[in-house]
Amino acid sequence: MSVFASTDDPVSTGHEQVVFCQDKQSGLKAIIGIYSTALGPALGGTRFYPYASEADALADVLDLSRGMAYKNALANLDLGGGKAVIWGDPEQIKSEALLRAYGRFVESLNGRYYTACDVGTYVADMDVIARETRFVTGRSVEHGGAGDSSILTAWGVFQGMRAAAEHVWGSPTLAGRRVGVAGLGKVGKYLTAHLLDDGAEVVATDVSQRAQEWARTTHPQVTLVDDTAALVTSDIDVYAPCALGGALNDDTVPVLRAKVVTGAANNQLAHPGIEKVLADRGILYTPDYVVNAGGVIQVADEIDGFNFDRAKLRATRIFDTTRQILRLADDEGVPPAVAADRLAERRMAEVGRLRAIHLR
Repeated sequence: MSVFASTDDPVSTGHEQVVFCQDKQSGLKAIIGIYSTALGPALGGTRFYPYASEADALADVLDLSRGMAYKNALANLDLGGGKAVIWGDPEQIKSEALLRAYGRFVESLNGRYYTACDVGTYVADMDVIARETRFVTGRSVEHGGAGDSSILTAWGVFQGMRAAAEHVWGSPTLAGRRVGVAGLGKVGKYLTAHLLDDGAEVVATDVSQRAQEWARTTHPQVTLVDDTAALVTSDIDVYAPCALGGALNDDTVPVLRAKVVTGAANNQLAHPGIEKVLADRGILYTPDYVVNAGGVIQVADEIDGFNFDRAKLRATRIFDTTRQILRLADDEGVPPAVAADRLAERRMAEVGRLRAIHLR
């Protein structure tokens, strides 16, 4: 087992620390990115994914860890931002030995980074990782954890969508609105249920046949379309990207018919400038790292001993945070993504500086 590279290069990436980890016997190749610990230990999930190259894995972990710093700041958590990626196909190489090797690397950071679930990792994996490190959240209920963080992720997205609906249509409800959900995975399923309960009409798509069958069986009133291209050009009021990032790009934004974009996927903006294109088209985008913070709120609550009601109350406040950001955007004449960045950076600077006051 070895750490084969580590770098502090805030000039080029803005990150405090990036650690490359390898254990040849188990096949582990991982990268842990710590963007900021200004507000506290960095918290963010571990993504297990078959990247095409190490450069792709590094780019993803840098983007994701930065996003976590902003997400945790706006979720009013005393936690910084970090993320990790394991490079490989989880269906092929995931094993107890690999996960425990990874856990030892997390432990070696001595609390600078707390990990949790993400794409390709699950609650059961966190229980295995926890056999080697104290700094893991998103554990099973049987082991004192919060269980499936998708529950409050979806709840938070729904709250952000309600705030967007109020801003655009004057009422904090999706009743009578047509919502397009791209991705019926862990979060999309719960979000669909909230929308239907609220009186919305749901149009959805997913690449998985299993997910499509789930929708037909569980919610036959949901209209399924062939793919995302068909969804974004549908007559929808709200677009909810709930799969992988980059959903808002040069192909989708020009043809998007929705007036609101609120979804669970991370890093929805494919590149800088897309937020301005959305604004110029009159489409209200609620920043993904604001509205999808329910999951990190849920796993963060584990650190002090998990209480679901307390965590749900905190996730419900995403409605108020989204409302604040949308009003700030209007007041300052900037897109909501810019307003959210400013608010997060302000909190990291104002609260983070208090660490300079040394305690005995």
